[in-house]
Amino acid sequence: MTDTDTRLLNFKSYWLAALLVTGAMALWEALVRWREVPVYLLPAPSRIVQTFLAQPDYYMQALLVTLGEALGGLCIGAATGITTATLVSLRPQLERGVMTLAILVKSTPLAAIAPLLTIWLGFGVLPKLIITALLTFFPTLVNVLVGLQSAEREMLDLMRIHRATPWQILIHLRAWLALPYLFAALRVTAPLALVGAVIAEWTGASGGLGRVMWLAYSNLNLPPMFAAIFILSLSGISAYGLIVWLEKRSLRWKM
Repeated sequence: MTDTDTRLLNFKSYWLAALLVTGAMALWEALVRWREVPVYLLPAPSRIVQTFLAQPDYYMQALLVTLGEALGGLCIGAATGITTATLVSLRPQLERGVMTLAILVKSTPLAAIAPLLTIWLGFGVLPKLIITALLTFFPTLVNVLVGLQSAEREMLDLMRIHRATPWQILIHLRAWLALPYLFAALRVTAPLALVGAVIAEWTGASGGLGRVMWLAYSNLNLPPMFAAIFILSLSGISAYGLIVWLEKRSLRWKM
């Protein structure tokens, strides 16, 4: 497939996605108007847009707070996952114990941990970073570990014939094989980081989209809550698109 064919295919897929989203929003609008659904039950998309346009600075400031928390937590979670996966690949005997602890962390409901962290650490940024890091740690660990362990025996034997040390094998072979797996993990964890930040903000925060949603929900004022949800969804789509773009630029050798 030529570059022109690839661009044409991408162009068509983008237009199809936009058409599907537009159609869904139009159907939502029509159903709300036809059934005369009260605004406190389900606002129409047009009402949600009007709510955002009435206070764009308010929502953008909240978005910046949530993005900062999500990015910080994602960096901590991804770095911890990569470091742990690297350690396990160098010391395979640690895999069972490390994975048991990782699954334990993954299985613990974050909705139960978030209030405790808020009680222990206050209403600052730190609880949000920890919750987001916990949410993004496990997918990164699993994907990177699979990538590091994906080296074929023939490749490893060739490196050992040339007397490569475990660290040299890691840097010159395993790390390159793990890169696609890392980007696959980031495609999942980047949007998840936003969700983690919002969950943490629900338990107590002075700003952020989570606080906007909580205040709107407490007052049964659904248009602001849906406006925050829409902004969060668009941010998640943008984060996913950014990771895909970085992957294409970083892994040209695989394209």
